[in-house]
Amino acid sequence: DVQLQASGGGLVQAGGSLSLSCAVSGDSVDDYAIAWFRQAPGKEREGVSCRGPNDRPKWYVDSVNGRFTITSDNAKNTVYLQMNKLNVEDTAVYYCAALYSPPGSGYGCYEGPYPPERREYTWWGQGTQVTVSS
Repeated sequence: DVQLQASGGGLVQAGGSLSLSCAVSGDSVDDYAIAWFRQAPGKEREGVSCRGPNDRPKWYVDSVNGRFTITSDNAKNTVYLQMNKLNVEDTAVYYCAALYSPPGSGYGCYEGPYPPERREYTWWGQGTQVTVSS
């Protein structure tokens, strides 16, 4: 089984930055689509960003495009979400999730306006709280 450990959340003022980490153990991150989802109080969980195996493709929800960046460090088997210019609407619990996606399969993270499907993802981290104050 794959285990995911999300970390890096915290309290930040609007306009500030945070970097979330998703440490993957049990298998190589290169064989997985990794997605970040978030859930604000009273709202459904939404896809924020994802990357396919070997970081191709990458996808961002419109509300974070240009502010958030998803990257991977294969040596550390970790996927990061750098979040800049945070605003109060970004306040949520952030989750990372993994889906086995052999190179070439295209599972989990798609080109174009197709967000990652929450129900496709098999393994989930525990969530990390991000709070942005005005």
